[in-house]
Amino acid sequence: MVADKISDNSIKAPEATAVRVALWRALHVLLDPKPHVLTDDIGAKLVSENNWQSRPDMNPGFSKPMRASIVGRARFIEDIVEEKIKQGVSQYVILGAGLDTFAQRRPDILSQIQIFEVDQLGPQKWKQKRLVEMGFVIPENLHFVPVNFEAGESWWKHLVSAGFDEKKPAVVVSTGVSMYLTKETNLATLQQMAQLAPGSVFAMTFMLALDLLDSQERSSMEFVMKKADESGTPFLSLFSPSQILDMAKTAGFKTSQYVSGEDLYQRYFATRKDGLRTGHAEAFLVAST
Repeated sequence: MVADKISDNSIKAPEATAVRVALWRALHVLLDPKPHVLTDDIGAKLVSENNWQSRPDMNPGFSKPMRASIVGRARFIEDIVEEKIKQGVSQYVILGAGLDTFAQRRPDILSQIQIFEVDQLGPQKWKQKRLVEMGFVIPENLHFVPVNFEAGESWWKHLVSAGFDEKKPAVVVSTGVSMYLTKETNLATLQQMAQLAPGSVFAMTFMLALDLLDSQERSSMEFVMKKADESGTPFLSLFSPSQILDMAKTAGFKTSQYVSGEDLYQRYFATRKDGLRTGHAEAFLVAST
């Protein structure tokens, strides 16, 4: 594949949130001592933004809990993928993939699975163009699945059309999305995921209800929610652990697990000496068919 073959008018730069996530991952590598929870500077190279470390949201102190949360959740997902591959799972679906670089960073795993990145067409075209410009070969088992979410398109239909095998188990992940969806839409998504082939795993992040947070995190979350509302992307769904587990059960999953921010801290950060740690506002639902 050459760059000019994917240069067209549909190319659109990634959203600010996707860029921020990529830069925070790189900031972890640049600022925090080894061993790194996740080593990913490719996303920042894709962005190719001059002087990005001077951005206010990249301030070392201000960004510390955010970059911890970002690398912690990414590492947790990759651990799930590795574990399921050992069990014979060969499909990995990333909903709202953004500037995810798993396929570029983990050639050892890539050779064993089919990866499906689901996202808007414009940012996907932009990402493919940048990968080619950086010298990456886009392998046949990396599938870009463009979906116009705003038009209400069915990402599932596009996923199947891209080669996803409904009869085989898969790992499907969704991070940083559930809070922007209504509870009804979240339940519908869970119900769809519960129909995955036996042996599949669906892992999604969700935001805890404000009354479950301490005063400092609650204040921070209220500020984030205010800014999200002002930008036209309000938070529509917050959950308690019992609510999200009840939804997974109602949806039809065989088993489900609540993984808290504290769980991630104990798993990846507790032995660190730099004070890096995840907050408690974001958590995981890990549900199996």
